[in-house]
Amino acid sequence: MYTRFVALSLKIGIWDGDLNGEKKLKVAIIGCGLIGQKRANALGSAQLVACVDKNISNAQTLADDFSEVDVTDDWRQIMGRPDIDIIFIATPHHLLAEITGAAVRAHHHVLVEKPAARFTKELDPIIEVAKQSPSLVRVGFNHRYHPAIRKAHEIFTTGALGKMMFVCGRYGHGGRLGYEKEWRANPKISGGGELIDQGTHLIDLARLFLGNFSDISGFAHTYFWPMPVDDNAFMLLRTDQKQAASLHVSCTEWKNLFSLEIYGAQAKLHIEGLGGSYGLEQLSYYKMLPEMGPPETSIWEYPGKDNSWEIEFKEFLEDIHLKRTPSPGLSDAYAALEVVEKVYAQSGYFFSP
Repeated sequence: MYTRFVALSLKIGIWDGDLNGEKKLKVAIIGCGLIGQKRANALGSAQLVACVDKNISNAQTLADDFSEVDVTDDWRQIMGRPDIDIIFIATPHHLLAEITGAAVRAHHHVLVEKPAARFTKELDPIIEVAKQSPSLVRVGFNHRYHPAIRKAHEIFTTGALGKMMFVCGRYGHGGRLGYEKEWRANPKISGGGELIDQGTHLIDLARLFLGNFSDISGFAHTYFWPMPVDDNAFMLLRTDQKQAASLHVSCTEWKNLFSLEIYGAQAKLHIEGLGGSYGLEQLSYYKMLPEMGPPETSIWEYPGKDNSWEIEFKEFLEDIHLKRTPSPGLSDAYAALEVVEKVYAQSGYFFSP
């Protein structure tokens, strides 16, 4: 049996921060590039009150789309402002941990983009100070909120896949002219190459379905781009139960690609595409029949607008409303960076601040 579904929209029934007289939360964005813009456009009922970027024109351009927004090129100027409830941090990697730590000490809630830091040692003091602070910290592993991945996790949590066996993931893009001169190619700023960039997304998704990895092996290498960081990485990660994740990330994938296969003893899930240049986002569910043979197949397609940013932020608003520890949070970022560091060490890359 074969069934196809087309999902044109996705309803979400979580708290929106402006119900029953609740306070409308106020937001500052630090880093007003592409991701900062996506965050600003996904605020829902929250109010943007400050834009920060070292390139002041970026901050001003973003602020111009809203009303009564302060603009500065110095993130320190907004720390401790009593009117700011949440700070989004969407800077290059070398600033993520420093700004997050300052925001937590100033008792702001934080949504920091992945990987949240360049190294686990940059997260250690933040984790400690967060234990003593009312601030909540969410890490922007945004891929968890894509509709195909949400649907896959919904099926997974019912137990329909049976005992988990392994995950196979591939994620790649092709770069662009001058890619080797951008900040992601500078290890002092980025902390690494493709592994710490797209690789942390795949690691996080593999952990979502398999849990923590106790056995980590891999290889990162620079094949094409003339830069001191890796452009490809290969990982084989295993849990204590010998469940495995085989992952490959690349910036020599000349046609953008996303593929995540999740194998259980009774069924398989296959997520393909992320929309846009990555192709139509879809989920295939292959359910084993008692007599085995060709599986029962269901396919969900998601051709509509990417609303993952809105869903992710609304879940953070719910975290704040319920005083609930965000997931993904700092511990998830730490676990992903542990994998990154071990693979880099095995490959002869020793990046440092």
